[in-house]
Amino acid sequence: MLILLAGIFGIHIIGIIILLVATIDNAWWMTDVISTDVWARWIQTSGVWNLTDLPTASHYPQDYLQAVQASSVLACIFSIIGIFVFVAQLFTLEKGQRFTISGAFQLLACLCIMIAAAIYTDSFHQDENDGWYGHCFILAWIAFAITFISSIIYFVLRKKTA
Repeated sequence: MLILLAGIFGIHIIGIIILLVATIDNAWWMTDVISTDVWARWIQTSGVWNLTDLPTASHYPQDYLQAVQASSVLACIFSIIGIFVFVAQLFTLEKGQRFTISGAFQLLACLCIMIAAAIYTDSFHQDENDGWYGHCFILAWIAFAITFISSIIYFVLRKKTA
């Protein structure tokens, strides 16, 4: 049982790290000279990367951008709270009870990162043909899968020993 709990804890920590990298790093959309994330845009001029603001044109709607930013940050917060709740439940739950509160926080993190990635997919870079989605966008979808799996594990898991 201790190995199972350590594995679940490890999966949760990996999910948190992936969520943080996806939220913080600067590679949601990339071209040869541009790297864009949900916070700013990096443009390469004369071999030097320069930080610029995100465009405010109609093809980059600010309302959707704020929804992506907020959902990404909330996913990180919910997942971090979920790990603390899991550790607390290890010591407070009675034998035979489920880790439902931890599962609920992971499910909320899962839904938030899914919303962020889905809005980004639907609302940004639709008319751009010369770029590709960067590693942070892919990590956001991987974080969705990991947080979903860990939330299901928390809902199924029963505390067998103290």
